[in-house]
Amino acid sequence: MRRNAKDLAGRDVVARSIMIEIREGRGCDGPWGPHAKLKLDHLGKEVLESRLPGILELSRTFAHVDPVKEPIPVIPTCHYMMGGIPTKVTGQALTVNEKGEDVVVPGLFAVGEIACVSVHGANRLGGNSLLDLVVFGRAAGLHLQESIAEQGALRDASESDVEASLDRLNRWNNNRNGEDPVAIRKALQECMQHNFSVFREGDAMAKGLEQLKVIRERLKNARLDDTSSEFNTQRVECLELDNLMETAYATAVSANFRTESRGAHSRFDFPDRDDENWLCHSLYLPESESMTRRSVNMEPKLRPAFPPKIRTY
Repeated sequence: MRRNAKDLAGRDVVARSIMIEIREGRGCDGPWGPHAKLKLDHLGKEVLESRLPGILELSRTFAHVDPVKEPIPVIPTCHYMMGGIPTKVTGQALTVNEKGEDVVVPGLFAVGEIACVSVHGANRLGGNSLLDLVVFGRAAGLHLQESIAEQGALRDASESDVEASLDRLNRWNNNRNGEDPVAIRKALQECMQHNFSVFREGDAMAKGLEQLKVIRERLKNARLDDTSSEFNTQRVECLELDNLMETAYATAVSANFRTESRGAHSRFDFPDRDDENWLCHSLYLPESESMTRRSVNMEPKLRPAFPPKIRTY
């Protein structure tokens, strides 16, 4: 890190620094693939066991190394989803109309990491995920309580929604001869890690998008071996894979759409931030698989807004 940031750098800076070392041939090889080494033995056994017990357990269990005696193999991975379903501070989901104006989706709420209230920008600060839970989670709960009291009885699910859910379950239950979903999940992980990871570049992302389309077609013919009705963890994992596929495709299309670097979104072919063209949210529309833009609200509320500045480390 002496070459990149001397001390206490942000997560995205550390992740990029690791990948630069690997890309420029200074990484390490091993059964995990190219990686860097995290050396902690200078802290001593007592400090590691008292202050970093979780890291010790993970390293010993999954990497089969003892950080008290040897370095830990590390490589960046996905830590947090800063994007998500656009919402108001009350958790009400938003979409945009033909004029680009925010419109509330009636009855749909989102909170936590799945939502985007637009407080993190392109790089969430450490600890700020508590806002999503403690502040906006509570606000959503209070608003739900009020709205239910005002409108009375809740509407039943529509027949089309019920049919869509049953069709999704039946697709898995009725396909016994398709491809193993474990192999498809692995292919999805490798595609995202190689083409849409810490650093991004147009040609690689175009290649990755084509790979994702192939993987999505493979997923349509994946099989479910365990069709039992109770405690069926494989069914849960298969349904999760459906969701991962949709999230991965939205992430990939959005990354390719934004031709600049901002926060944790770093492109080799567009290394600079471009406030003139990209001081906005990238909004993915799944029905048309297309992109549009959503304005960032810079209007002052209780306090004046902070203008965006360039980070100098």
